[in-house]
Amino acid sequence: MPPALIALAIGAFGIGTTEFVAMGILPQVARSYDITIPAAGHMISAYALGVVVGAPLLALLSARIDRKHLLIALMAMFTLGNLASALAPDYHLLIAARLATALPHGTFFGVGSVLAAALVPPTKRAQAVSLMIAGLTLANVVGVPVGTLAAHHLGWRAAFALVTAVGAATLIALVLLVPHQRPRPGSSIRREFAALTRAQTWLALAVGALGFGGFFASYSYISPLLTRVTGLATDAVPLVLALCGIGMTCGNLIGGRAADRHLMPTMYTAMAAMTLVLLAQWLLAPHPIAAVALVFLLGLSSSALVPCLQTRLMDTAADAPSLAAALNHSALNFANAAGAWLGGIVIAAGHGLAAPNLLGAGLGIVGLALITASVIRDRTAPPAPTPAADAPTRTT
Repeated sequence: MPPALIALAIGAFGIGTTEFVAMGILPQVARSYDITIPAAGHMISAYALGVVVGAPLLALLSARIDRKHLLIALMAMFTLGNLASALAPDYHLLIAARLATALPHGTFFGVGSVLAAALVPPTKRAQAVSLMIAGLTLANVVGVPVGTLAAHHLGWRAAFALVTAVGAATLIALVLLVPHQRPRPGSSIRREFAALTRAQTWLALAVGALGFGGFFASYSYISPLLTRVTGLATDAVPLVLALCGIGMTCGNLIGGRAADRHLMPTMYTAMAAMTLVLLAQWLLAPHPIAAVALVFLLGLSSSALVPCLQTRLMDTAADAPSLAAALNHSALNFANAAGAWLGGIVIAAGHGLAAPNLLGAGLGIVGLALITASVIRDRTAPPAPTPAADAPTRTT
């Protein structure tokens, strides 16, 4: 695999760390600004909103920019946003900084995925994408625990300072390792929008927005489930979450390799496996060994979906792959917000802390139905345009 993927994976690691470390430092942020924890949680919502808005907006506005230059600009924006978060003198400025930090998130992954796929033979596209996304999954294993530990010992600002350093390292790696890649001839905002008129593109986005919501419905409430239903000690929860992160890393790499051989069957298998795991978690949550094993399998099965979705979107919108791949992360953040919200509703309704897993299984069934509809349409509708792949160049 090309060394440019190292630079992209480091950037993905930084993005994943800053997104998820915020959940572990909420009490410290609340104490620092003398606000409630729910109010401090608005910085998580602000980040998700920034991803949803920034991904399509920046992808459209940058349609004609050399992708190396674009990735450098996006990472510079991300790095400055984390620096501003670390230095924010009041909570309103922290919210603004988190929103600004999130804007390049989806476009970095979208453009990076297209570049990664162009650097390898067509038979290894999904593997290249999965290696980039591996940085995101490794953030849950290494970046988030280290950032949280730094926040506990040095204050919450240290977590964002750490990510700022990762962003600076990514900028250096992008300059040194990533080749230039010119946009397709005739790229324009109109052409990007035209690619979004296809039903297959929207079906793929719906799989991420709805089907993947099953993972977030469960994962958002995994800590209270493990302590209050499974009966684990509070100190054991970070270890179980790290195990989930390991499962996510393995699933991402396995999914990428399998998707290069059989894309739609791999997507279907991963969604079906995630649905079964969620159903099993609902039934077996009180049993510690089973519950812990299922957390690992949840990370494994759900993350196998991500390179499949990213590759599918680049295929269905082949003449606007950057926008489509960026929108994947808007869809996944919508799944994050919707899954957590719906999970909270079933808990508030008195169905118990295990109920979000049953809800998640239902969302997984919706995802399976959408994948089935997409496969049927593949067999009955004419294929989308498939222009020649972008060719990276080594000019400076």
